[in-house]
Amino acid sequence: MDFYGFYTGQEFEAYKYLGAHPEMDGQTVFRTFAPEAERIALIGDFNDWQEQEMERVYDGNFWECRVEGAQPGMRYKYRITGKGGKTLDHCDPYGFGSEKRPATASVLCPLENYCFGDDKWMRSRGDTLGRPMNIYEVHFGSWVRRSDEPDDWYSYAEMAEQLIPYLKENGYNYLELMPLAEHPCDESWGYQSTGFFSPTARYGSPDELRYFIDQCHQNQIGVIMDFVPVHFAVDDYALWNYDGTALYEYPNTAVGRSEWGSCNFMHSRGEVRSFLQSAALYWLREFHIDGLRMDAVSNLIYWQGDPA
Repeated sequence: MDFYGFYTGQEFEAYKYLGAHPEMDGQTVFRTFAPEAERIALIGDFNDWQEQEMERVYDGNFWECRVEGAQPGMRYKYRITGKGGKTLDHCDPYGFGSEKRPATASVLCPLENYCFGDDKWMRSRGDTLGRPMNIYEVHFGSWVRRSDEPDDWYSYAEMAEQLIPYLKENGYNYLELMPLAEHPCDESWGYQSTGFFSPTARYGSPDELRYFIDQCHQNQIGVIMDFVPVHFAVDDYALWNYDGTALYEYPNTAVGRSEWGSCNFMHSRGEVRSFLQSAALYWLREFHIDGLRMDAVSNLIYWQGDPA
C-alpha cells in the first residue's frame, strides 16, 4: 500500500493491505489501522476466541498478526484497548464479510473465489452515450418477501430469479439497489452502515451477491448501488471510537452527530478519505457494480445539509 497516499487521502486500494488476507504459505494475515490503541488482540473461531497478540508495524499506527488454520467462513474480531484502559471488541473496518445481525463479528471471505461470466457486459459498460437509462430502485429486504416473518427474506441468488424477469418485462435496463453494506438496524434501510466493505449477511454471502450482479449483467441490466460516504452507525462494535479515540468521526459530538443521530465522517482526515475511496472502488471492482449513487451529498457541502 502507498502509505503516504493513505495518510493524504489519495489511496484507493487500502482494502488490499488492511483487513484479512490469505497468503501463499497457507497463513492468513490480519491488519488494522489503530494509531492510538494501547493493545490489540485478534480473537476468532481459528483460535477458539483466545487472544492472539497483534504487533505494531510500519510506523506504529498499523497492527498485524498471522494465523494458521483460518478458513473462509470463520468469524473474528479485534479486541482493542485504548489509552484509558477501556477494552472493546470491534468488527474489522475492512472486513469483507459479516455475521447476520444481531451478531456482529466479521467473517473471513476471500476475494478471488467467484468467477464472473459477464465479460461481454464489462467490456462495453462504459459505452453508455446514446443508450437510454430506465432505472428501477429497490430495497432488497422489502421488494418481495416469503412472508411477514422478520427474517424471511429471499436470498441474493433467489432474488435473481424474482427480480430480473420483472425488470425485463417492464423495460428497465438499470437497477438501483439501496445500500447493501452491513448495517445493524433494519429500519435504517442500510443508510447507517457498520461494514463498508461487507455486503449485508441478511440475504446471503458476498459470492451470492456477485452471482446476482453477474446474472443482471448477463441479462443486459446494469446495477447501481447507493453508497453512504457521509455518516456511519454509532454502534460501539464498529467504527465509533475505534482505537479508543475518534478515529473516523469528529471528536466533538456537537459537530460529529448527524441529523439522524449517526456519526459524521471526519473527511478532513486523509485516512478517512482513503477508507471511503477504497470502499467505493471495492464495490465497483470486486462486485462489478456499474455505478454508485452518493447519498446525502448535501451534508458534505452544507452544515447538516442545510444550505441556509
